[in-house]
Amino acid sequence: MLRRILHELKHHAPFTLAGTLVGVVVMLVMVFSRASHEVSHTLFAVFHPAHVLLSALTTAAMFRVHGRGKWWTTIIVGIVGAIGIATLSDSIIPFVGEKLLSLPHAHVHAGFIEQWFIVLPAALAGALLAFVWPRTEIPHAGHVLLSTSASLFHMTMALGGQVGPGTMAALTAFLFLAVWLPCCTSDIIFPLLFVKKNDRQSALESGTFPPAGLKSQI
Repeated sequence: MLRRILHELKHHAPFTLAGTLVGVVVMLVMVFSRASHEVSHTLFAVFHPAHVLLSALTTAAMFRVHGRGKWWTTIIVGIVGAIGIATLSDSIIPFVGEKLLSLPHAHVHAGFIEQWFIVLPAALAGALLAFVWPRTEIPHAGHVLLSTSASLFHMTMALGGQVGPGTMAALTAFLFLAVWLPCCTSDIIFPLLFVKKNDRQSALESGTFPPAGLKSQI
C-alpha cells in the first residue's frame, strides 16, 4: 500500500507542477492587472464547487469499484471525502500559506459553510454520478486545473498591493502542496480506508488498483 501511494505521488507530481506553473501565470496576471477581491471571490465560488463535484465522483467511484458496499455507504464516502479533502486543498493549506506570509486579507473561506447551498448539492451530485459512471475517464490534467484554480483564487483573495518575488515563490510552493497531497489522498487513501482488507489487498496484488478509467486522476 505504501509503495502504491509513493508511486502515485511520484506519478502525479509532474501534472501538479504543470498546473502550478499555469496558476502562477494567472496569479501574475491578476496582480499586475490589479484584479479586485470580488473577482477572486467569484472565481473561487465557481471552481471550488466544481472541484468538490469531481472529487465526489472519483472518490465514490473508487469505493464503489473496490468496496462493494451499500449504496448509502458509497454516497457518504463520496460526500465526506470530497468536502473534507477539497476544503483542505482549496482553503486550509492556502490559508496556512497566507498566514505564514502575513498576507493582509488572509481568511479561511470554507465552501461547505459559506456556500453550503452549492457545495453540498455538488458533492451529492458527484457521488450519485458514480453509480452511473463508476469507471469514467477524467483526465488528471483537468482535475489539476480545477483544484489549482480553487486554491489559487483563495490565495489571490488574501493579496493586497504589490507582491514581491519571495512571496510569489512561497505562494507557488503552497499552491503545489495544496493540489498534490490532498488530491492523491482523495483518490487513493481515503476511499480505500473503508474497503475491506481482503478486497484492498486483492486489488493491490492484482494490479487493478487504481482500476481502469480511474488511474491518474485526482
